[in-house]
Amino acid sequence: MAADNDLQFGIAAPQIHTKLPVDVEEIQRYLKRAEGLGFHSIWVQEQAGFRASASALEGVSMLSYAAALTRRVRLGAAVFLINLRNPIQLAKSLASLDQLSQGRLIVGVGLGGVTRLYQAYGLPPEHRLARFNEAVTLMQRLWSEEEVDLEGHFWQLKKATLMPRPFQKPHPPIWFGANAPAALRRAAKRGSGFIGAGSASTAEFKEQVKIVRQALAETKKNAADFTIGKRVYLAVDRDRERAAKRLREWFGLYYGAPELAEKVGVWGNAEECAAQLSEIVAAGARLLALTPVFDMTDHLEVLAGEVIPRVSTRPSR
Repeated sequence: MAADNDLQFGIAAPQIHTKLPVDVEEIQRYLKRAEGLGFHSIWVQEQAGFRASASALEGVSMLSYAAALTRRVRLGAAVFLINLRNPIQLAKSLASLDQLSQGRLIVGVGLGGVTRLYQAYGLPPEHRLARFNEAVTLMQRLWSEEEVDLEGHFWQLKKATLMPRPFQKPHPPIWFGANAPAALRRAAKRGSGFIGAGSASTAEFKEQVKIVRQALAETKKNAADFTIGKRVYLAVDRDRERAAKRLREWFGLYYGAPELAEKVGVWGNAEECAAQLSEIVAAGARLLALTPVFDMTDHLEVLAGEVIPRVSTRPSR
């Protein structure tokens, strides 16, 4: 589903559930319908914590399930917190997923700004940037080299071979999630895309895009080969107050911060939501990872039928 030339629209996977057990048949219908409606991609996010009120299915498992039920739609993660994962095991899982999906995977990676979970995962918070950089390098090399020798600070490998390697060559596109200027420059230098956080406002995203574009120019990368996207939490409802209320409730459950909804959320009727999404496009997004926070199957229809066409026909600025 594209708008003017390269503008694309992704949709969140049905990953977060407040009622258990999950409704497997509803998940199946949603994933198949998302592909049928022409969405560019289906996106998961990482929930590494232990909050019962924000129950989320694990990302690789969710994407693998989606891969089995679909044939064309791309499969993205925004983002894996790879410091909280073993990069060798993650590289193996994602290479397998890329093979099973026949090259539809987009790998989002991020450092994350919170270290409170490190102890629970048996990790020291020190040197986390060095760990992250080494993990990304290790995954890329395992995906693209026949044998890997690495004498790293955190991992040591001798003639290591990962098979099967990914379907995509040399490996799936790697998009970086980032907020701080140094992380944004790292995204431009090392990645093939940048995905703005759902917890970032449009104004914040606009400033982030400026830094990314400047870094792309400095590294002499072709900006046309680098994708800039953003996750957007939204609630489409003719009753604007009801939409805002439900958005605040969701942010309270998932982030523990209901006030964040007013800062970063998009809500209102189809025309109002399209206008707000167009502001994000004007700030530099070429992919919108749309993330409804309730009535997700209903949102598929209204987004495809009423919101996206309005964004697509708005003049570029």
